[in-house]
Amino acid sequence: MTTSPFLRINGRDEIVGADLPVRRSLPHRERRAIGPFVFFDHMGPARLGPGKGVDVPPHPHIGLATVTFLFDGEMVHRDSLGTELTITPGDVNLMTAGHGIVHSERSPAVREGERGMHGLQTWLALPVPVEDGASDFRHYPAAQLPVLRQGGATVRLLIGELFGAVSPVATASPTLYAVVELPAGGSLTLPADDAERGVYPVDGPLTLDGETFAARELAVLPQGATVTVGADTPVRFALFGGAPLDGPRAMWWNFVASDRALIDTAAADWEAGRRFGDVPNETERLPLPATRPRQG
Repeated sequence: MTTSPFLRINGRDEIVGADLPVRRSLPHRERRAIGPFVFFDHMGPARLGPGKGVDVPPHPHIGLATVTFLFDGEMVHRDSLGTELTITPGDVNLMTAGHGIVHSERSPAVREGERGMHGLQTWLALPVPVEDGASDFRHYPAAQLPVLRQGGATVRLLIGELFGAVSPVATASPTLYAVVELPAGGSLTLPADDAERGVYPVDGPLTLDGETFAARELAVLPQGATVTVGADTPVRFALFGGAPLDGPRAMWWNFVASDRALIDTAAADWEAGRRFGDVPNETERLPLPATRPRQG
């Protein structure tokens, strides 16, 4: 029996507000991170009926940067820096939490007719020297991001360098993030430039060096090896990873840190109404979960 060079991760399925299905692939008991990525959520696809929408009230983050990318639908982002804008398909929102930020995520206020919602939301752990630093928010419209043609594949480069192209999205550590469309019968050979890489099939099966992976089944690629992705039917997949983390991370609720004491302090500050500030035009806030982080 031949041992596969790939680690398979089947995430868990959840349902959030407005009957939006979510597949959470990271963190996972088999793998806590791929490069700086410590959280990988696939939202949808879903059809939201009249009056329905996604409504995530203001909630805090520390020690991470969130990356939001949509295939379909719109999301209004508001944060405690005073930012308010709508992300549309193909854009990238990069929110750096640092010492602490609060944000909300909602469907637009006008909710007439049926609308789609489909996208990826990921977290990047910040390097230890800057994990407790300043907060920041950057928005990159789709038109600013490189789109490459490699053979029959279409590659949208969100972060990092790939096939000679460089994304304008700046991150705190070496990061790779791309969304690739393969036609039926197409293939693409992925270079081994990045130390850690994952491939996530968004909407159909694909093969990695001839080995089949189902839609929503994350594959962790072997280090230092080129890998050829193939597809019998049209498929989209995410390629992501980068340099390994500079040490392990603790995660609890919306907090990420190299030192669990930072999470304990952030939880206490949020509960006491300290430090994080308010989000303009928002009156709600998510409470801490009933289960508290472990001390120490």
